Amino acid sequence: MTQSPSIAVVVLDTLRKDAFDEAFDWLPGLRFENAWSTSHWTVPVHASLFAGKYASDLGVHVGNQYLDCPEPVLAEQLADAGYTTRAFSCNPNISKPFAFDRGFDEFHGSWRLRGLEENVFDWQSFIAETRGDGIRRYLEALWQCIHEDCATWPSIKRGFRLKLYSLTPSATAHVDDGACEALDYIRRAEFDRPEFLFVNLMEAHGPYTPPEEYITTGSREEVVERTTYNGLVATVADRPPNDAEYLRRTYDDAVRYLSDIYRDMFQELRASFDYVITLSDHGELFGEHDAWQHAYGVYPELTHVPLVISGDGIPDESFPETVSLIDVHSTVRSLTGLDANSCGTSLVEVDDSEKLTVTPPDSSYFTEYHGVNPLNRAAVVEAGFDPSPFDEQLYGVKSPTTPYAYETLDGVQSSADGDPATAADTIKRHRSQATIRVVEDAGEVSDVVRRRLEELGYA
Repeated sequence: MTQSPSIAVVVLDTLRKDAFDEAFDWLPGLRFENAWSTSHWTVPVHASLFAGKYASDLGVHVGNQYLDCPEPVLAEQLADAGYTTRAFSCNPNISKPFAFDRGFDEFHGSWRLRGLEENVFDWQSFIAETRGDGIRRYLEALWQCIHEDCATWPSIKRGFRLKLYSLTPSATAHVDDGACEALDYIRRAEFDRPEFLFVNLMEAHGPYTPPEEYITTGSREEVVERTTYNGLVATVADRPPNDAEYLRRTYDDAVRYLSDIYRDMFQELRASFDYVITLSDHGELFGEHDAWQHAYGVYPELTHVPLVISGDGIPDESFPETVSLIDVHSTVRSLTGLDANSCGTSLVEVDDSEKLTVTPPDSSYFTEYHGVNPLNRAAVVEAGFDPSPFDEQLYGVKSPTTPYAYETLDGVQSSADGDPATAADTIKRHRSQATIRVVEDAGEVSDVVRRRLEELGYA
């Protein structure tokens, strides 16, 4: 390869490893079967992907969801090295209001992200709440744009654009959770070399709302209603809104759709990018360990994740050794010729003859749970429960020679026949050696951002 390679990193948000194995057997490349995340949910994991350190070191987690760490992030470093850097996110947590656009020349988002960074009227929530009200709702919307605490003219223009878009025959808004829009963006983009592209897809994240033809559990409206709930409230109260079988079936429907549309997207990406790194940031719980969604704990169903590197010179093989998502940062830096500056290890190396080899790490990796985020805490209190037992930091550890072990309220557990005492000692050393960045004032999210997070079960 005579010039710097173009690389795409695609996060299939909330995709469990077992669901990936079932639905993504078509995806070529080097499969890391023993890959582990750095945390149980989106924000700290993406911080590790972007900055190459654990979230506790970076200070980006439930206590501070902003990517405001002093360390340079991957997009900034690649931009300085001459890369065009672009992103398309379908997740409101990974958006401009939380500074996850750092270093990107372009940062685009799906319908869930529109209007988050501006003081504009929340059209999506208003439309959902007034559906069926006829022409009266347009007058009500105009009144609110004028009298509510929002920028009047930008709000009116935003509503006008949304209406025009809804009348366009090819409009893809809300047919899914943003994957169609991401695919359309990739098809329309004029990629140059070298390019770095980051994509976050939310099709496997609740509420599980694939197109109608994929749903096997009722109407789309019913699925939205029955799969929209707060996972921590369900965990604390031990009373999910629906049985685990129903929730898992709707999840699997969404995963089937994600597989199909990502197949199309992957083909587009391989036409323009030398390497495509596909991964999930975390899994999802359906009552295992008496927990739900991904709001609590570092259970293996949350932290054991898919990771595949596809591209030029990469074989279609399975790699059994232990790796971590924290290695992705170092891997991208290595492939692009940047000096290593990461807690992780590059998973592949390219020599002077452009031959690629797999480089198995020999490290222990950690997963982190940092407590309850403020929105979830408020939801638990409002439901009449005490969140404090769930507000303790927990860690998991996976070493090359021992099974995954993790802390719970009842002590250290192992996913196989491991030694909990040895794991507890390793976790204790990690705690004592960790450099933790404390953020005193994490700031408040806007009402629009809060509503978007509520729709996803974060509040």
